[in-house]
Formats: sequence, structure tokens, C-alpha cells
Amino acid sequence: MILLTVGTQIPFDRLVRAVDAWCAESGRSDVVGQIGNVGDNCYRPKNFEWNAFVPPSVLADHLRLADFIIAHAGMGSIISALRYSKPIVIMPRRASLGEHRNDHQLATAARFEKRPGIYLAHDASELPKMIDRAMTQTTSAVNAISAFAEPSLIRSLRDYIFNGVTTVDPSDLEDGDESASLV
Repeated sequence: MILLTVGTQIPFDRLVRAVDAWCAESGRSDVVGQIGNVGDNCYRPKNFEWNAFVPPSVLADHLRLADFIIAHAGMGSIISALRYSKPIVIMPRRASLGEHRNDHQLATAARFEKRPGIYLAHDASELPKMIDRAMTQTTSAVNAISAFAEPSLIRSLRDYIFNGVTTVDPSDLEDGDESASLV
């Protein structure tokens, strides 16, 4: 099964339409989608099962059962995929197309693009290729993340809260990004 989720705040017709077209072209009928608010002018898929909203317990079941996930570049979707050790294809919303208030999803996508198991489709034309790549990925190759923060982050936050200062070991920072320091 393939899970499509676009979050719960606003629709993402460009992604939903592209997945629907991929289902029609590939003959896949095992896609389940949570496509958000479907107002009068929103796209309604014809080639896969969908709901506007899925209760959290059902969404958790879908995440567990999915072979991989297709989603907007929302942090909740990315974190959920990583938590369940699932490959994810992300396509960021674009403010210039009226899909969001700003382009923060472009920055999120750029940050996660090189992480194993995350496949970035910049637009609908790239989506089929990224889906094909995700289909070949095994879940064991995706590095799962913990439901809990890293101990070094917890220590650093605790030091900051109780002592007003903290130190961050540069070796704990990803890609040497020293701007992540709280000092």
C-alpha cells in the first residue's frame, strides 16, 4: 500500500492530481490518500481511495502498513515517515502557486533532500521518477528516528533552562552547522 498525505490544513491539488495521474498511468490501485479540505473547487481523485481527513489511529495504521509515503514537504509527514522507517517522496508546496503562505517547504525539502529514504520531486513532472525510486527502496535502508530527542539536545536545553548557558559539542552538529548552537 502507498500512503498519500498532504496534511490537514490546506489542500494540495497539484500533488493530488499528479498522484491520481500516476495511478491511472501505472495501473496502481493500492494508494490511500488523506487529501485535506476538499472544497467545491478542489480536485477529487478518481483513481485511488481517499478521505479528506483520517483519524490519527487510522493514519498510524496506514503509516505502519505503507510500503512508502508520498507527501507535501511538511515536517509532520517527514518525521512520521522517518519514525516508521518508510521511504517518502516529498513535493513542496509553493507560495507563488497559492499553495501556502510562504515557501518554507522549499527550505525543508532542500534540508532533507540528501537524507537516505527521502526523495524530492520539485514538481509534478519529477514525481513519477521519484515514486519509482522509492518503490525500489526497502524500509530497512531508511534510518528510523526515535520518538524522543537526542540526549545531547536534552542536556543542552536543560543546561540552558537551568543555568542560562549551554555548550554544544560541534561534533553533535549536522554538517558542521554551528548556527544550530543555542549559545
